[in-house]
Amino acid sequence: MRVAIVAGRFNAHITRPLVEGATGALAELGAPPDTPVHWVPGAFEIPLVAKRLAASGRVDAVICVGAVVRGETAHFEYVAGPCASGVAQAGLDTGIPVIFGVLTTDDDQQALDRAGGRAGNKGDEAARTAVEMVQLLRAIDKDDASRC
Repeated sequence: MRVAIVAGRFNAHITRPLVEGATGALAELGAPPDTPVHWVPGAFEIPLVAKRLAASGRVDAVICVGAVVRGETAHFEYVAGPCASGVAQAGLDTGIPVIFGVLTTDDDQQALDRAGGRAGNKGDEAARTAVEMVQLLRAIDKDDASRC
């Protein structure tokens, strides 16, 4: 199974553990150890790279991770919503699972809690979702979805 990760550099203290969670889960699930990680400036840039990768024919799934933390301005709304919509649209347009593992939180602590803290690691969860979706779509393509 060929998987790529797209990660936002902004809030890297949060995003790096998400990438580690995703690569750790992929290794545990038997994915090749050389999963490429494509770093983009921030969450807003994730959908474009995710769609390009999904459309390339070189991957079976794309995992998107990043962190958008609410601040005192409307910037959160301008980034979080379009990022989520763009990631979803990339999957719909290409037929390839493009998984949304971008945290959208009110503060840094909420994000850290979800990047390996007390609320788990959403990067790990995104990787497991990617593998499950690839397997499900393969079963559907083989007309054997009852086995999933």
